[in-house]
Amino acid sequence: MRILLTGATGYIGQRLLPLLVTAGHDVTCLVRDPRRFELPAPLRERVRVVAADLRQPDTLRQLPTDFDAAYYLVHSMSTNGRDFARVEQESARNFVQYLDQTTVQQVIYLSGIVNDAHLSEHLRSRQGVEEELRGAARARLTVLRASIVIGSGSASFEIIRDLVEKLPVMVGPRWLNSRCQPIGVRDVMHYLTAVLGHPGCLGQAFDIGGPDVLTYRQMLEGLARQRGFRRYIVTVPVLTPRLSSWWLFLVTRTSFSLAQSLVDSLRNDTIVDPQRSIARVLPHHCMSYPEALALAFQRIEQNEVVSSWKDAASSGVAADNYMDYLQIPQQGMFFDRQTLRFTRPPAEVLDNVWRIGGQRGWYKVDWLWRVRGVLDKLAGGVGLRRGRRSPTDLRPGDPLDFWRVLVADRAGRRLLLYAEMKLPGEAWLQFRILDNADGSHTLEQLAAFRPRGLAGRLYWYALVPFHFVIFRGMIENIGQYPSAGATPAAGSSPKPAAQGAAQGAA
Repeated sequence: MRILLTGATGYIGQRLLPLLVTAGHDVTCLVRDPRRFELPAPLRERVRVVAADLRQPDTLRQLPTDFDAAYYLVHSMSTNGRDFARVEQESARNFVQYLDQTTVQQVIYLSGIVNDAHLSEHLRSRQGVEEELRGAARARLTVLRASIVIGSGSASFEIIRDLVEKLPVMVGPRWLNSRCQPIGVRDVMHYLTAVLGHPGCLGQAFDIGGPDVLTYRQMLEGLARQRGFRRYIVTVPVLTPRLSSWWLFLVTRTSFSLAQSLVDSLRNDTIVDPQRSIARVLPHHCMSYPEALALAFQRIEQNEVVSSWKDAASSGVAADNYMDYLQIPQQGMFFDRQTLRFTRPPAEVLDNVWRIGGQRGWYKVDWLWRVRGVLDKLAGGVGLRRGRRSPTDLRPGDPLDFWRVLVADRAGRRLLLYAEMKLPGEAWLQFRILDNADGSHTLEQLAAFRPRGLAGRLYWYALVPFHFVIFRGMIENIGQYPSAGATPAAGSSPKPAAQGAAQGAA
């Protein structure tokens, strides 16, 4: 079957794509910027990628039209600003106009459960997108409405995990008593593939959910039991939605826009309506909440997190076109360039570069990086809590603490990061390994900053005294760190190896 997949760079889309390809389908991915979409090696020869922006109908006119089915997995839940509903409906309307020019017979949309009488703004927006998609002249719509999705890398799972692991005592808002029906991401994938081409699913909307109906308080308590923690939760009526959003933003690794969206929706019960349950058409045994948690932690421990909500550009503060910054500008810039000559195998040093950030840390005075992360979070930035998708692997578009990966070229031995922290300017951090004529190698570390006005220049000059300590220490520890992959103890900087690197700057 010929399939058009939108939202391929998102949490669900990245997991669905390999399942569709494995099933033998011919898949075309519609993405806004192909530079942000790096296909896994096994899929590169089997997937077509086309560029278009659903918010700009002119970009859709030259797209292919020979498809049998389309997945609409586009959501604006973490879009900055309050016009997400307008953006979502315009995108859906433009998509329908495009579909009417194609051969598509079925559209599959993943939405939220909308069974409450008084829906939040976000759930009303999802409902509005459904109505737009139903307007397609030829294609018949299949809607899957889900509550909380539990899986490694999902926003819901990571927020619950952060709250439980960070707070022995929680003073929470009243929405902790709202009820939901969590579903494992593996079961979501089952339903997304099972409804494809199914005659009984055409033109239908179904609720999907796991076997457990829980309050959010019970979900927190369930994860605490799973991890062996004792936690105390007190709900109070005085936390307004805005205060609740700030509470989630400051305590967890979520962005403020996503926290606002979640708090807005959490006041609604999201329970499967038996009359709309997909079990009537596609019987399937879904994982329980504890089983979904156990599988999520297993994937994390095995370093098999396929996708994360943080992969989306909207999880940070950079513009959607951040990939335009692939080349560091040369004019109007401040630079700090450090080099280290070494004789150990370059692959070992490159491995250290590829493990930077996250649990490994930043190789020098990690406490200063953490302080900078806290200040960034307080200023409304992303802070350091996003961590990394994988402790060993990097790909373009990955979040890396308060940076975004622009270039991750292992063959070319180059890593380029772009800052998503709050700054009076723009910042890049680049690492390269160069070969020398005498057979040795040089690690080059380049910090670049383009100031915005006087504030930007004062910011750079204020940090100059720290640059030698931080940046010089970073490059030395990267070059000398053991290649065994050991992680330093929490709160410490990596300790240099006794052997394997030559001292000195080129």
